[in-house]
This record gives sequence, structure tokens and C-alpha cells, in this order.
Amino acid sequence: MAEERMIKSFDGLKLFGKKDEAAEPKRVVVIVHGLAEHLGRYEPLTAELTQSRATVYRYDQRGHARSEGKRVFIEDYNELINDLLVQVELAKSENPGLPVYVIGHSMGGYTAAVFGTKYPGTVNGFVLSGALTRYNQPIFGELPLPYEADTYLPNELGDGVCSDPAVIEDYMNDPNVEKEISVGLINALAPGVELLTGEPQRFTDPVLVLHGNDDGLVSEKDSRDFFGEVASKDKTLKIYSGLMHEIFNEVSKQDVYDDVIAWLNKQQ
Repeated sequence: MAEERMIKSFDGLKLFGKKDEAAEPKRVVVIVHGLAEHLGRYEPLTAELTQSRATVYRYDQRGHARSEGKRVFIEDYNELINDLLVQVELAKSENPGLPVYVIGHSMGGYTAAVFGTKYPGTVNGFVLSGALTRYNQPIFGELPLPYEADTYLPNELGDGVCSDPAVIEDYMNDPNVEKEISVGLINALAPGVELLTGEPQRFTDPVLVLHGNDDGLVSEKDSRDFFGEVASKDKTLKIYSGLMHEIFNEVSKQDVYDDVIAWLNKQQ
């Protein structure tokens, strides 16, 4: 059974989190979800990871699902990065001596990539899935958007998430998937993309970069560019033919899970 709790973040905001403990853990994984979604969509991945002897920490990003905060809103991208730092420090404190890895998808991949850029050597490695690291596909248009920060736009991401119609239907009907996204959050992501683009040499940790070739939301070129430019000596890139944005939810998701676990097993 997963342990559920509210975790106080760096500024006092409480984030909803879950901890799934492996029977004989040899590593720890922190999962960071994407824009407008929530930790519950990572149950199958979590189950695979715990079976592979990883204790898994997940949390709803601020303003998402069961976490506190103005809905799908941030004023500064560092809020996302500092939230992750609190989660990583919690995972480390509760699992002394075990290596810690971060898996981030989409905006969660952005959060993980910026975290690794700002805090190199803090964790043992990263797995990035469909990560927003370059904005090669301007899905929201040219940034910054010319609207007030507290303007909300409808969440129209659903059609691009997956090639499995059942996943799209579940996404659209999920009460914990946010139905609107603030301009404030969208615009706040831009400086982080500028950091990732302008200073890729600061990212030095081991990294597995994964992307669906048919991703309709985040261009696979983001991952190709990130992979080519970061200074990591241990880096692996895999582009999946025919898969869309949510490679962890595609029909062939087991292949992706196997690739992630194989990479983790090679690390330590």
C-alpha cells in the first residue's frame, strides 16, 4: 500500500504525495508529472519500478490535483524546481545510502532538466520522457503570451497525449486532470527554457532521454537538441517510432518500462 501524505514545500505550500516502498529497495525514484495531470496517472509505471526494487515517491505539482496552490499557476519557474528539491531531500533523508533518480514527463521533464542544470550532482541520474526542453513546437504560440497572468485557457492537450483512444478518453474524463491552464504558468516556463537552451553544459548528470517520434505536444527535436548539447558523459537517447506524447501510457508501454528499468540497473 502506498503511503499518502501532505508534504510542506519550501514556501509552506502543502503538496500531496505518495510513497510506494519496495520490499528490498536498491534505489529510490522520484516521479514528476506533466502539465495539468497528476501522480495517479503513474500507477502502472510505479508498480513496475517497485517490482524492480525501487522505492517510488510521487507528488502532485503545485496547483494540480490534490496539492495546494492557485490552480495550474506559478509566478516563477523556480517554484517547480524548488518543490522537486524538497521531494528529493525527503527521499534522501528517508533512504540513506540508496541512489536517487528522477523521472520527469513533459513539464515534469522540464522540471527535472532544469533541476539537473541548477543542482548538478544532487541525484544519481535522470530519465526524461517527452520533456519540454527547447519549445521547438510552440504549442501555446510565441511566448510570452500577451494576456494577464491570471487569464485561463482551456486545456486542449488531450488529443495529442496518446495513440490509444482509451487513454485519451480517460484523460478527458479524469476529474483530477485540470481543465484550464493559466497564462501565468505558461509564460513562467519560458525563462527555464532559456536556461536549458543557453547553458546546456551545466547539465552533467547521467541521463536517459526518451521521446515519442509522433509526439504532437512537445517536439522530439527538443530531446535531440538537449541530448546533443548537454555535457553528461553518460547519456542515452531513444526515440520511439509511432509513439505520441505519453510514452508511459502507449499500447507498447511495457517496452518503455523495460528500457527505463534496464537503464536504472546499469547505473547502480
